[in-house]
Amino acid sequence: MMLGNIAYMNPWWEGKEDYHVKLWKNQKIRWEPNWVREISLKPFSLNFILGPRQVGKTTGIKLLIQKILENNPPESVLYLNLEVLPTYRDLLEIIREFQELKKEERIKTGYIFLDEASSLEGWWRGIKPLIDAGLLENDVVTVTGSSSLRVRRDIEMFPGRRGEGKTLEIMPLSFPEYIKVMGLKKHRLESTKVLKLFDKYIQTGGFPGSINGFPMEDLLGAYIGEFVRFGKSLEIAKETLAALIRSAPSATSFRALAEMTSGYSYKVIQDYIEFFRDIYILGIAYLKEDNQVMYRREKKFFFRDPLLARLFSLWSGVEVREDALYEWIVQEHVFRRFGEVYYFRNSYEVDVIADNLKIEVKAGKAHRKYPRGVLVLEKDDIPFFLIEYYWTGLK
Repeated sequence: MMLGNIAYMNPWWEGKEDYHVKLWKNQKIRWEPNWVREISLKPFSLNFILGPRQVGKTTGIKLLIQKILENNPPESVLYLNLEVLPTYRDLLEIIREFQELKKEERIKTGYIFLDEASSLEGWWRGIKPLIDAGLLENDVVTVTGSSSLRVRRDIEMFPGRRGEGKTLEIMPLSFPEYIKVMGLKKHRLESTKVLKLFDKYIQTGGFPGSINGFPMEDLLGAYIGEFVRFGKSLEIAKETLAALIRSAPSATSFRALAEMTSGYSYKVIQDYIEFFRDIYILGIAYLKEDNQVMYRREKKFFFRDPLLARLFSLWSGVEVREDALYEWIVQEHVFRRFGEVYYFRNSYEVDVIADNLKIEVKAGKAHRKYPRGVLVLEKDDIPFFLIEYYWTGLK
């Protein structure tokens, strides 16, 4: 019986406390993620939770399981880390056995959590036949993944078969979310405290581990593991990231970045950048002229969290420019708000464009005037802009 082999992943079956929940309780700075409450628990649901490594997906799932167990028997919940399963056939067999266990225990609704699905090739084959046969109609299935491309592609395998399920994308805390976790209230924002926390945020980013002082090597190891898992060369990855950081914050092209490496083709560099985008390391701001997006022109690449910028700066041996770091933070903030972000350039440049918002980011004082409607943010303006725009939707 395969369920016996994965009992250690489901300690509640034996009345024990979960390891991740225990770690979370012992953290000095902890919070219950808001996204957990958005997951559908109404049968039938097939939920997808996407986001980078070590952003707290597993911990959030385990906290949700604790809530479920308050009103349901332990045997109603099945958690599986798909990284340890050899094939999708093992997954299929485990879920079949779980269905038999439910029958024996007279449990109507089962809650199945499949963690890191992007690690198991063809994982969907282990569950789709059961959904198609109506065998999971009384259950809730929640799938997590750290590769947006692979899991989004797999989601397409379930057209019209997701019931009440939702797709959620989980990212490290933004700066406004960070200050809330650190205890600052909307109406008690002292300038010195905000600026001090912004300096801290630049160092830790929004990852739960880094906020609690865990070593950066843990996060770096997780990403290097992703590179290896997806068959990427660490040497090419390092050179690509080094070229990106050297060129920032200027717009650049795949060809220009390739010329900064040891002779790799622009197609190889493009492939690696798209991979970094898929695993939530990078975002892309395209040039926009007269409401037309110029996809083939130079692009601005931005790191999706300040800690990732620092992490890969150290790994690649290239120092991050201060102005690039501030620009990346604003680009990511606006990207999360609108789902897109662009830039503009002719006789002057506007770093960040989305909807009716136009922003120029400066590390120091602005030495020139910009056209009306362009918001110029100097270093100390940035945290207050992020907070105000998060809470009030500044236009």
